[in-house]
Amino acid sequence: MNPILKTRLNSSDVNRRGLLALSGAAAALSLIGSRAFAMSIAQAEALIFEVTQEVQSVINSGKSESAMISDFERIFDRYANVQAIAATVLGPPWRSASSSDKSAYVASFKGYLSRKYGKRFREFQNAKIEVTNSKDFGRKGIFVQSTVATPIYAPFPVEWHVVERSGRLEFFDLSIEGVKLISTERTEVRALLNSNGGSVGKLAQALSRLG
Repeated sequence: MNPILKTRLNSSDVNRRGLLALSGAAAALSLIGSRAFAMSIAQAEALIFEVTQEVQSVINSGKSESAMISDFERIFDRYANVQAIAATVLGPPWRSASSSDKSAYVASFKGYLSRKYGKRFREFQNAKIEVTNSKDFGRKGIFVQSTVATPIYAPFPVEWHVVERSGRLEFFDLSIEGVKLISTERTEVRALLNSNGGSVGKLAQALSRLG
């Protein structure tokens, strides 16, 4: 693990070090040309460093709940492949859904995630977040393990699954205290799909009311 990342996220060095790490990743990509991009543990940790910093910035901003939800949607857009996550959660029905139903479902799913996990992210307020370990599983990606310590709650683990697609680093899954986003939402979304007669369009409408 890169010891630089064992710092308070609200320290004055966060922006500079995070940006330097991400700049290094971009420089590395430009050098390898058409060869496959090899994501490093340091780059994966730098990505999560930036994600958690932005999450904390939103939480500590004092904005209204609706404004914070909009900010969380932008964070998901910036750092995660929401469509890939949504398709994985939905499973086989994704392949047979119409383009319009897919678009409506992804948009509703993103809003649903932002509302649901935005509420959980509030536990990160004034938190100290440390990257404690990272494991490289090759093509499966890198798992970045972190610990969140807050003034209110006992320290709890958060694990981020970072992958690379077409030279872009993004997180694909998130585990808070051992509860994984994809497996949890797969169960809930598919149950909701069944209760709506297997219609992806109706599922999208139902998701827009949840979270």
